[in-house]
Amino acid sequence: MVAIFSFTGTWNDGVDVRGYLYWSLLDNYEWGSYEPTFGLVAWDRETFARRPKPSLAWLGEVAHRRRARPHQLVVFFRSVIVLHGSCTTLRKGAAVRRIGVPGETAPPLEGHLRLGDPPGAPDAITVNSRHLSRGGMPWFPIMGEFHYGRYPAAEWREELLKVRAGGVTVVSTYVFWNLHEERRGVFDWSGDRDLRRFVRTCADLELDVVVRIGPWGHGESRNGGFPDWVLEAGCVPRTDDPRYLGLVRPLFEQIGGQLSGLTREHGGPVVAVQVENELYDQPGHLVTLKRMAREAGIDAPLWTATGWGHPRLPADEMIPLFGGYSEAAWDTAHDGWPRQSRAHYFFGPGRDDDSIGADLRTTEVTGSDESHLARYPFATCELGGGMYTSYHRRPIVEAADIAALGLVKLGSGSVWQGYYMYHGASQKIGALSTLQESHATGYPNDCPIVSYDFQAPLGEYGQFRESFRHLRRQHLWLASDGPGLATMTLVMPQDAPDDPADRDTLRWCVRSDGRSGFLFVNNHQPVETLPAHEDVQFAVELDGRELVVPREPVTVPSGAHFVWPLARPVGGATLLTATAQPMGVVDAGVHVFFQTAGIPVELVFDAATVTGVEGPATVSRDGDRLVLTDLTPGTGCLLRIRDASGDRAAVLVLDAARALSAAAGRLWGARRLVLSERPVVIEDDRLVVYGEGSSDVRVFPAPAGAPRTDGVFALLPAVAAAEVPGMPGVPEVKVEEVRQAGPAREPVIDPASGRASAPADADFEQAAVYRVTVPAEAFAGEDEVLLRLDWTGDVGRAYVGGRLVADQFWYGPAWEIGLRRFRDEVLEHGLEVRLLPLRADAPVFVSPQVRPAAYPGGSVLELRSVTLVPVPRTVLTQEES
Repeated sequence: MVAIFSFTGTWNDGVDVRGYLYWSLLDNYEWGSYEPTFGLVAWDRETFARRPKPSLAWLGEVAHRRRARPHQLVVFFRSVIVLHGSCTTLRKGAAVRRIGVPGETAPPLEGHLRLGDPPGAPDAITVNSRHLSRGGMPWFPIMGEFHYGRYPAAEWREELLKVRAGGVTVVSTYVFWNLHEERRGVFDWSGDRDLRRFVRTCADLELDVVVRIGPWGHGESRNGGFPDWVLEAGCVPRTDDPRYLGLVRPLFEQIGGQLSGLTREHGGPVVAVQVENELYDQPGHLVTLKRMAREAGIDAPLWTATGWGHPRLPADEMIPLFGGYSEAAWDTAHDGWPRQSRAHYFFGPGRDDDSIGADLRTTEVTGSDESHLARYPFATCELGGGMYTSYHRRPIVEAADIAALGLVKLGSGSVWQGYYMYHGASQKIGALSTLQESHATGYPNDCPIVSYDFQAPLGEYGQFRESFRHLRRQHLWLASDGPGLATMTLVMPQDAPDDPADRDTLRWCVRSDGRSGFLFVNNHQPVETLPAHEDVQFAVELDGRELVVPREPVTVPSGAHFVWPLARPVGGATLLTATAQPMGVVDAGVHVFFQTAGIPVELVFDAATVTGVEGPATVSRDGDRLVLTDLTPGTGCLLRIRDASGDRAAVLVLDAARALSAAAGRLWGARRLVLSERPVVIEDDRLVVYGEGSSDVRVFPAPAGAPRTDGVFALLPAVAAAEVPGMPGVPEVKVEEVRQAGPAREPVIDPASGRASAPADADFEQAAVYRVTVPAEAFAGEDEVLLRLDWTGDVGRAYVGGRLVADQFWYGPAWEIGLRRFRDEVLEHGLEVRLLPLRADAPVFVSPQVRPAAYPGGSVLELRSVTLVPVPRTVLTQEES
């Protein structure tokens, strides 16, 4: 009874006791005549007969009520349990989260989808109900949206190199009908509209392509991409009306001509085609469009359709692709966070978000059953890389919002990450009209005439955003572990939150194939801050053993979001657990990790798979596990691991800040890791460093003969030209106030949508006007130069020679305009900037953190500064390294 009382007291103290082993099963022979004996079974010393005692029946009943399993009967001490021969500390009061991973998962469905390359095709792409494969191996695409027709063709190659540098492997792009056939029968595929050139450029850079051929595409384009004449043609668009199909056929034939020789059949990069967009109730029409596209020469192993809003899609003909946004410019101007956005920060099997496109939907969402989706892999095409600004709703999207949402989708089972937008762009102005979505064309949102920046990882003029760096860390990991992750299924803990209003329960899950896996944690969401969680440990029952991580309880801080490995290979060794996020593999078998959320880094290996460790860590043996602690993450934290066969691998652990600066790629004959405070792009064995500054670039493995090092990295100088002594500095612009603003415009409400309408051309007659003169020396080279306006107001427009070239619905961040594409016109004419004041009672949503503190006289307009920001490119070659 003393032991039982001790057990009960320990349990009541909050220790998470996993089991209880009573000592002893039998009365021991050595005890001789000692009384009382304390075995559970007595035995007669003369006859050796065994007799169960009442205590055995009592403990058996306790075990039955607690549902104990045989492997949970363990040796018990006051705050320590021994599991499978290894000592794992579970501190009193620790909040241990537990999960059991099934040893086997049902195999995916095969052969039912009418998709994929023909049998025997080289590098064949195939698909089952769980994942994609390529060349017989699991394939994990990372897709970014970039609209060729909204960006200067002269800059496509440079921008696609940036896209690739971010870890994107597939470029998706809309073919907007109104860009190519604004007048009926007159097609234009020249210049910035040259689809063929764009796809070939992608192929040259080894980027795959997904073509979204419409005919209706949305993308905040006028009429969803329809030319005006289609709506005037007396047909029923987006149906199998023969009159409508007769209009579509020439478009598809033109697209087929553009893609001739670029499909997979001819070794081209087009891996998928999307037909239509947000079409909910016309499955037969989607099949018709697929057939017509093929007849026109448009083909690919994969066909897709948007899957949000519970649409009726033709079974097994197309992969439904999903999305999720942290904000919604199509929502109303209410002062809060869109309800549906919350769901994207919870792990779970759900794929749909019926709020996307809800502002345009004419059919009702019917039901919420997603069981039919088990026939298809979980794929996405519109994970919000940011968000556009509509006139009535202008949210700020932070980098962590984007990265956490992406991580949650990975944890929830995504096998195809697709971002919309990954690269911002500028709407074209057509020969007959502007081409943006607007109230004037019957749409519920007024969008900027030109700007489609989208706060994307790469901006409207190719600016590198903080979200670019955050997503790149995930993509570097997926480049190595994506194929393995694709085969893994979601396992949720029993106490997972099921209410999107729950801000108290820690959100986590596991993806596993039954042998290894990854543990995902998210403690971040926009707007509504989540609390820190103290004394956290995770216990994962995987492949016959329990993995407890971390070994000591930790605090998961507010805003943290990360993934940790479970029983993953490091060369021939098995890394059972690590409190660090994987970030891919570089040459010489070096596995790169980084510290997460300030949590001390520990690496726990299966001791049977490791025969030696060299490097800056404390190594201890704990039963069948080898524990590495006391690591200091950074450029010198390299550990060399010798496995049981004598082969070697290595682990490099970076701090979180360095990891954000990391890029990787084939450079100077090896796959290398590059750390740079400034953005870098690897191109044809050259390292291109963007931006002003003189900070060194760190490269690992270090090129031979590098004269300076930082830890295991070579230090390479990368001094921008403007930083060289004797070189001219950044020139100043001349700003002249031509006219002060008139009275602030009265709000105008669109009667159809009930939302505020953007100012019309006539309203800018009351705008403040500034003339900006840019000196010729600002364009000394071929690099981009940004004009940055720090201002507060309502709407701004910029003109060159009387032509509208840029605009912004003010939402807080500085307005940046790339000048390189307008160089000659800017030097001849300068720029004219027109700014309208923002009324205090304007029915628009602006993020609270940037709202004006005061509205003198009922409105606010302030232009604080206008500056030039050169974006020089510094090129490092192998000889210079």
